[in-house]
Amino acid sequence: MAAAAAGGAGAAAALWSEVNRCGQNGDFARALKSVNKILQISKDDVTALQCKVVCLIQNGSFKEALSVINTHTKVLSSDVIAFEKAYCEYRLNRIENALKTIQSASQQTDKLKELYGQVLYRLERYDDCLAAYRDLIRNSQDEYEEERKTNLSAVVAAQSTWERVMPENLGLREATYELCYNNACALIGQGKLNEAVKKLQKAEELCRQSLSEDSDVTEEDIEAELAIIHGQMAYIMQLQGRTEDALQLYNQIIKLKPTDVGLLAVIANNIITINKDQNVFDSKKKVKLTNAEGVEHKLSKKQLQAIEFNKALLAMYTNQAEQCRKLSASLQSQSPEHLLPVLIQAAQLCREKQHTKAIGLLQDFAEQHPSNAAEIKLTMAQLKIAQGSVTKACMILRSIEELQHKPGMVSALVTMYSHEEDIDSAIEVFTQAIQWYQQFQPESPVHLSLIREAANFKLKHGRKKEAISDLEELWKQNPKDVHTLAQLISAYSLVDPEKAKVLSKHLPSSDTMSLKVDVDALENSHGATYVRKKAGKLTGDNQQKEQG
Repeated sequence: MAAAAAGGAGAAAALWSEVNRCGQNGDFARALKSVNKILQISKDDVTALQCKVVCLIQNGSFKEALSVINTHTKVLSSDVIAFEKAYCEYRLNRIENALKTIQSASQQTDKLKELYGQVLYRLERYDDCLAAYRDLIRNSQDEYEEERKTNLSAVVAAQSTWERVMPENLGLREATYELCYNNACALIGQGKLNEAVKKLQKAEELCRQSLSEDSDVTEEDIEAELAIIHGQMAYIMQLQGRTEDALQLYNQIIKLKPTDVGLLAVIANNIITINKDQNVFDSKKKVKLTNAEGVEHKLSKKQLQAIEFNKALLAMYTNQAEQCRKLSASLQSQSPEHLLPVLIQAAQLCREKQHTKAIGLLQDFAEQHPSNAAEIKLTMAQLKIAQGSVTKACMILRSIEELQHKPGMVSALVTMYSHEEDIDSAIEVFTQAIQWYQQFQPESPVHLSLIREAANFKLKHGRKKEAISDLEELWKQNPKDVHTLAQLISAYSLVDPEKAKVLSKHLPSSDTMSLKVDVDALENSHGATYVRKKAGKLTGDNQQKEQG
């Protein structure tokens, strides 16, 4: 027995020596074979189990590594193997599990903190992620500082893009194309498109410089690396309305067949949005790229949601009514307060000539979600107008309290009421809007503009008496406005001649208003001259034209 044990110990030592050598050479497949032989000698050897997990991770066998960890929980305690377990869960896209594993570790090592930052980013907890990376940068001094700064800038870009947060200036030097690219993304989120283009151009230049230093890198490799930068450039073109340029660049990127399924999905989605209800066969081909395996782990929730919305719209454009209903209903169940699913359903019903049903659907949503009802009610009004029910459309529009005073809404309502010859309701719309501005934004340009329009409208429709208060307010704001004073005198002349006489004294004298005319210049100008023509009898066609 003693001799056998000694032989086993000698074999184990040789195996450990082999594991160490293979590890240094990066030959983890061979190292794994030696580790397995060690575990045959001693099945609960903690070091050997740890080495096995590391070898499996290095070989990309994350499920198997996790299985080893979960099978040997008594030996591999959470403190011993916390990082490896969390990393496997992260790579298997079990992000919530990874977070729990990290948080349950008694000692937060630097490796765990690094992984914690990545996990928070994937969970879209950007504020916490920003704090984690700031802490890491502050308390770390190694060769990975540039990578941490890149990740920090990616968090800022995500906040700007998805949460519309105005990013603070972190003072990060744009030393790499990744940092430059992330800064460009942050600028896009702020709507600073021209600045973003310049940053992307700089990122492309830095990328080319960086990769061209390696003699093994081909032009195809460089173009593949630039794909994400070019994709963002095309997106800016699309935002600027340069859809043809954007489309050309998007298709160039697809031809490169980049390995990033997330990038391909975004580009395919953007092409579909450019195609809209045209070129649907191309859109049906492109939509397959959005369904590629692993896409859901590469994109943010808002990106995935946008892709699903566009799938529903594409189903509508390709007359797949049932598919459209199914997709939009699924989206509505996921995001009950989101407007788009119900708008898509209503649009599909309208395509089927079921306008009344569409309006009913929108009405139900508006009642259930009053805070999100404005856009829905605008759509309802549009459908009522399409049906010829202008007055009902006006009633719907006037029920949108937060928009009642807006100049655009006032203009639309006045136009519609005028079309229906309901002048009293049109004047009432003006009055309510003016009262709102009188209370909240008195004497603002919009307030005075509405008063001017109200006065002109009333005068146009013979309501001089009602126009007096508006004209007085305008004249009070600008006593030198002769045009308004003249309108005011004209209005008073019908209801209070004495008041009109008093106001007339404020008019400038005829001398100050006379025009200086050069009679000689007028006579010598090449203007129209009068030529007397003989009168002729009107015949058939001429007579009819004259009458007309």
